[in-house]
Amino acid sequence: MLGIIVILLLSWLLLRFTIRQQLSVLGYNPIGLRLRQFGIALLIGLFVCVVVKWTESVVTSAGWEINSGYQWSEFFSASWWSLKSVWFEELLFRGALLVILIRWLGVRLGIVLSAAAFGAYHWFSYGLFGNIPVMILMFAATFVMGLVWAYAYSKSGSMAIAAGSHLGWNAASAIIFSDGPIGDQLLIPLKGAEYVPLTGLPSLLFFIASNTALPFILFFWIKYKKST
Repeated sequence: MLGIIVILLLSWLLLRFTIRQQLSVLGYNPIGLRLRQFGIALLIGLFVCVVVKWTESVVTSAGWEINSGYQWSEFFSASWWSLKSVWFEELLFRGALLVILIRWLGVRLGIVLSAAAFGAYHWFSYGLFGNIPVMILMFAATFVMGLVWAYAYSKSGSMAIAAGSHLGWNAASAIIFSDGPIGDQLLIPLKGAEYVPLTGLPSLLFFIASNTALPFILFFWIKYKKST
């Protein structure tokens, strides 16, 4: 939480002393519109993640088991962790720096630089240095997602869509499917005798498809949606 407070303070200072704007430029007004955009994007992120995870389980013949010992306290703790991690990344990559880049360098270059920084950031957060193929794949996947999330700000003037879909995806992955650093949550993966891991080209193709599904859907929603 301290990190978010520090970023908010630095964002206020940067916006004030570079382009003479307030934090409101991040787009939290009008409240009703931003909450609707956030809610719709949240549902999109949740839905796409569930479909991707379900598809992977069908392809690999994996199963899921409900965590019988799961408690509400764990759910709220995991939800708070997801919320904090998402807002930290959103303020860092789709916040003041993106606004300043767009004002100084133009929309296209600002979006590309923001997405590139987001991609490189995941080398550090996942500790991928040294494994060049994995670094390239992770950068490509997060770069594409970063492009669409930065594009969402440029089209809507708000962080709401990026933050909502980001939270929806991360929360579904970590809390529902226990795929993250916070350990077993609601569903625990089962890899029985019929389990067939994805390797080689099928693994690569599924990685590409699963990591482009959300940005693809979001892009067309943002580009062609009417006011929500």
